[in-house]
Amino acid sequence: MNRGWIAATAFAAALNAAAQAPAPASAWRGYDEAADARADIEVAQAQAAASGRRVLVVFGANWCGDCRVLDTTMKQGRLKALMDSRFVVIKVDVARFDRNVDIAQRYGVPLKKGIPTVAVLATDGSPSFVSAGGELASARSMGEDELVRFFERAP
Repeated sequence: MNRGWIAATAFAAALNAAAQAPAPASAWRGYDEAADARADIEVAQAQAAASGRRVLVVFGANWCGDCRVLDTTMKQGRLKALMDSRFVVIKVDVARFDRNVDIAQRYGVPLKKGIPTVAVLATDGSPSFVSAGGELASARSMGEDELVRFFERAP
């Protein structure tokens, strides 16, 4: 048998097995481009009401490195503890600033100042806090302490 064919077959089988394996809990799951953001926000509001927390809507996109960093950082350490205790987090995909823009506008979120950006919703669904100045658009250069301070300001 041809060794190259055997090696290629083994490599393909290994890739297939890796693709079938469940992602580790810490893996970044991205922004769901097919999600119904309005429905997801409604579900999050019900969960928040039941748990005494607020909804944190994170606007971002899969191509955005700062969005990836913020999302990963929010799932570890002190920032995770803060998120878990205060918020029900929902991610809303804005693609290339041509998807769910109306939702961002409804909450007063200025996407043009950069993503990721966030809105914290009051119990009635209105925004109680918005990152209005692109504060998180440089999440890659922000440390955990700076991110914790930012989210502690949100009501």
